[in-house]
Amino acid sequence: MAQPSSPENHSLPECLACGTCCFSQLPEYVRVSGDDYARLGESAESLVVFHGNRAFMRMHEARASGATVGHCAALRVDPQAATFACTVYGERPQTCRDLERGSSACDGERATKGERPLLAAAALTAHTRERSR
Repeated sequence: MAQPSSPENHSLPECLACGTCCFSQLPEYVRVSGDDYARLGESAESLVVFHGNRAFMRMHEARASGATVGHCAALRVDPQAATFACTVYGERPQTCRDLERGSSACDGERATKGERPLLAAAALTAHTRERSR
């Protein structure tokens, strides 16, 4: 849920210019409950992976500057516009819904993983350049 503009969160990037919380090296990063799976509808089959009897959002990997950068499969990264958009924002899992912009959890994500969106954008830009050659 978006927070109203206030002095304390005015310097926070908008979620669509950040996307940090969507990045992880873990294949089992965002747990998907039965309700989440149902809410994802037709997208669920392509976005959810099962590990045993547990479901998680599928993760994509990109290589940038020798590092592997993983992010949720529902995240659309546009390196030219520097935006990070959730393609299932209205249907996203509860874990994602619970992470509020400007919360202590959001601050922790940005403090520990803040460079990952930049690395992903760089990897996509490099990949696009290689394909156009």
